[in-house]
Amino acid sequence: MRIIVIHVVEVPPQLPLSAGDSLIEEHGEEEQLLDDAVEQATAAGVTVESRMRYARDVATGIVGAVDVHDADALLVGWRGRPRRRDVVLGSFLDRILGEAPCDVFVKRIRSPTGDITSILVPVAGGPHGELAVELAGTIASQHEAVVQLLYIQQPSASESAQEDAAVLLEESSSRLEDLDIRVESTVLQSEHVAGKITDETANHDLTILGATREPFLRRMLVGSVAEGVGRTAVSSVILARRAPTQSESESG
Repeated sequence: MRIIVIHVVEVPPQLPLSAGDSLIEEHGEEEQLLDDAVEQATAAGVTVESRMRYARDVATGIVGAVDVHDADALLVGWRGRPRRRDVVLGSFLDRILGEAPCDVFVKRIRSPTGDITSILVPVAGGPHGELAVELAGTIASQHEAVVQLLYIQQPSASESAQEDAAVLLEESSSRLEDLDIRVESTVLQSEHVAGKITDETANHDLTILGATREPFLRRMLVGSVAEGVGRTAVSSVILARRAPTQSESESG
């Protein structure tokens, strides 16, 4: 597997992109950022490459790098700052989620991730939720962690809705059955889904959520529950967004 760390330098419109080198100093802050990232990865026993990329804006540079390197997945950081009007996660993150042709993982970087012994995965169905379950399984295998699948149900849920929840949890659990990990499933009742999930994050080291069940509605891609939990969770958080299908890419 090939891992590439990139840093995007924004080039103002009055300059050609080829003049991007003139905007950075030799051994300056930009190069130091990449060097630090490589050193951290190397210390963890992971081999990575580093690239400097010049673009008009950060989102264009990152999405362009995905295309150039034919990346299967993209991992970006998010500070989880208070939301601004018309901006969900951040001006460039919203665009990346809407435009990147690969799987995207957004890691909240406000709090460091320590030892991982328990991973919470709220499930609600859909391709993004499936990706969240798969990622949880991969991380759990590496850390010998427990995966806790969680479904939040309305107190007034009908018997049919309760059966649907049980089926969804079973389907999610089955995605992990080939892994040598412990998987637990829980159904909790609450009228406030995001708040209940946030409460549960205090009992786990990492929470992984699917972006949303709705496919590629630009401003609704993350979903209010995932966004709310992502901002307020006690533990570390990763939001997962499955790569768009060909038909979704063409319609977007």
